[in-house]
Amino acid sequence: MTRRLLLTAALLLFPALAAPAALTPVPDALAAVPGNVLIPAPQKAEFPSGTLPLKGLGLQLVGSAPELGWAARDVKAEWQVRLGTPLPDAGATSIVIGTRDDAALAARAKAAGLYTEQPEGYALWVDASGAYVVGADARGAYYGAQTLRQLLTPAGLRFALIQDYPGLRQRVAMIYLDSYSQGVNDHLIPLLAQLKYNAVLIMSDYVQWDVAKAGSWAAAGGASKAEARRVADLARSYGLEPIPLIETLGHVGWMFQGGKNLDLAQDPQSQNPYAYDTLNPETYSRVIFPVLKEAVEVFHPQRIHLGHDEVRNRDRFPARDNGKAAGFEQLFVDDVTRLHDYLKSMNVGSIIWHDAAFADAVVGSLPAKLPKDLTVASWNYSPAPDYPILSTIKDAGFTALGASWGDPLNTENYALAALKRGAAGMIQTRWTGYFGNPSLWDGQADQGVNYVRGGNSFWNPAARPLAEIDPALAEATYRDLYAPTPYAQHAGALVDLSPLVTRTLADPGEQGWIHKGPTIDLSQVPTGNVRFGAYRFLVNGAVMLKGSRAAASDLPTQATVELNRKAGRVAFLHTTGWTTPVNRELVGRYEITYADGSKRVQPLEYGRHIRAWTELTPASMVQAPGWRGQTAEGLDVNLGVLDWVNPKPDQVIKSVTLISEGKGGNPTLIGLTLIDP
Repeated sequence: MTRRLLLTAALLLFPALAAPAALTPVPDALAAVPGNVLIPAPQKAEFPSGTLPLKGLGLQLVGSAPELGWAARDVKAEWQVRLGTPLPDAGATSIVIGTRDDAALAARAKAAGLYTEQPEGYALWVDASGAYVVGADARGAYYGAQTLRQLLTPAGLRFALIQDYPGLRQRVAMIYLDSYSQGVNDHLIPLLAQLKYNAVLIMSDYVQWDVAKAGSWAAAGGASKAEARRVADLARSYGLEPIPLIETLGHVGWMFQGGKNLDLAQDPQSQNPYAYDTLNPETYSRVIFPVLKEAVEVFHPQRIHLGHDEVRNRDRFPARDNGKAAGFEQLFVDDVTRLHDYLKSMNVGSIIWHDAAFADAVVGSLPAKLPKDLTVASWNYSPAPDYPILSTIKDAGFTALGASWGDPLNTENYALAALKRGAAGMIQTRWTGYFGNPSLWDGQADQGVNYVRGGNSFWNPAARPLAEIDPALAEATYRDLYAPTPYAQHAGALVDLSPLVTRTLADPGEQGWIHKGPTIDLSQVPTGNVRFGAYRFLVNGAVMLKGSRAAASDLPTQATVELNRKAGRVAFLHTTGWTTPVNRELVGRYEITYADGSKRVQPLEYGRHIRAWTELTPASMVQAPGWRGQTAEGLDVNLGVLDWVNPKPDQVIKSVTLISEGKGGNPTLIGLTLIDP
C-alpha cells in the first residue's frame, strides 16, 4: 500500500491524530544573534575580518556636549540589554566617542581615511586598538553611536571602517498622542533615534487642552497635557525635534466632540462636521488660537504642522453664503495666513500639507498668495519612479518635504526623488487611527515596519531597498528594535512531527500541500534540522488540519504530540493553508496538557497568532518572522513562529494538541521546538 493510501486510511480511522514524539536535544534551540546588515545603510562601509574582544573594554567620552551623554546612555543600554552586563566608564581598551573639535580625534580620523565635515556625519572604526566614533559635530557622534551598537556581538565588536552622513537633512517619523501614549511612545522614540530620524511629527488633535476641557469637548481617550509635554521632552532627549500636528481647516472633528462648537462648522447641514467656518471670528478666538497657544506652551516647538489637507473631501466647502461669495481660494489663503502669522508672533514656524493648495484647479494662483516661509509637505502614498511635485513646491518658493506611507518602494523612491529634487527631507507617515497606538505592535504592525524602511531610505536614499536584501529584514528589525532581546543561546529539543504529518510540503501530483500542484507549494522550505531566524526546527512535512476548503475537508480536526518533558517556552512554526476574510477570527488553538492533568490554552487568532503562508503583511508582532521564500511560479510566501512562554516551567508538559475550528484558515503545524527554562 502506498504512503498516500496509508495516510488516507489513517485519517478515516483516526479523525483525531496522536503520537509520541521523538526528541532531538540541541544546544541552540533558540539563539538570538545580531544581524549583519547595518540599518540605516552607511554611505561607505568596509568590514575587515576580526572582532574587538569584550574583555577590558570601557567607554571614554571626549567632550561635554549633551549628545555625547545621549550616546553613552544608548551604548550602555545596548550592553546591558544584549549582553546582560554593564559597560564600564573606563577600561584597558577604549570605546572613544567624540567630535572633530578634538584635534587628536580629528587627526586619527584623517589618518584612518574616514574624516568627514558633513553636518551630522561621523567616522567610525573598530580595530585591535579599540573602537572610535568621531562626529563632524555632536549630533554626528550620536548617530555614529547608533551604528556602533549594531556592531556588538556576543564575542565583541565587529571590525569596521565607516564614513557616514545623512542624505536628507530632515528625517521625520509620525507618532500619536492618546491615552496609550506612554506604553507605545517610550518604545518608539528610542527606536526612531536608532534609525537616525531627527524629528517626530506628533499627532496631537485630541490632547486634552484646557480650553477643550472647559468647553466640554475634550476627548476621553486623548492624552493629557502632561503626557504631551513628557513625550516632547523625551523626544528631545533622543535628538528628535517634536513637531505637533494639529489638523486645522479640515479634519477638525476634534473640535466638535460631544456636539460642541457646531455653530462654528463650515457646513451647517453636515451630520459629522469636518471643517470650520473661517469667516466666524469665534472659530479663532474660542477654539483655534487657544489650542495653538497651549500647544506652543506644552511642546515649545520650532514648528507646528497645521494640516490643511483634503479640505473639500467631505463637507461642502464653502457652504455658507458669505463663504461662497469669497470663494474657496480666498478662504483657504486667509486661514493659512492667519494661523501662520499667529504662530510667527510666538517665533514658531508653520507646515501644511500640499494637496489643497497645489490642486490642479488652484496651483496657478493660490500658492503665490501664501507666506513663503511655510514648509509644504507633499504626501503621495503610491509607488512611482519620481515625484515632480517636490520641484513644483520648491519653484513656488517654499521649503518642500515629501511624505510616504506603506506601499512597496513608495518610501524608497520618494526619498530618492527628495534627494534629486533638493527637498529638505521626508516624513514617514502613519495612519493607525487616532486612538490606535497599541495597534502599532499588535494590529497594524506593518506601519511600524515602515519606520525601518523610512529610516534606511531617508538617511541614505541611494541605499538598496531592504526588501531586496531580505524580504523579512524590515519586519525582523522593527520587532527587535521595539522589544530588543538578549544575545543568548538556549538549549532545547526538536520535536519530530513525522508520525502526525498529513500533507507533504511539496505537491508534485496535486495530492500534497494544498492540492494545487508543484508551482504553488512549499517545496522550497528547507527540511531536516534547520534554523529560521532565532529558532531551530526539525521540518519534515506539515500537520495540516481540517478546514472549510474542499482540499482540507477530509483532514483531522486535531493532532496531539506526546512530549513528557519540561520546557520554558514552546516555539511553533506554523501557518494556515488558506486565508480567512475575518481578521482576528479564532481558527484554532493549542492545548498544552501537563503531567498533573492541568491545561493551558493558546488561542490562534488569524492575523495575530497565525496567518496564511501566502499572506506577508505583518499585522501583528505577536508572531515572529520565520521562513520567507517563493513558490516555483514566483509567489512570495512565508511561515511564522509563535513563541509561547510556559507559565509553569517547572512542570512536565505531557502533550501539546493542535485543534482546528474547521474554518477557511485551517491551522497547519510544520515545526515544534521545546526551549529549556
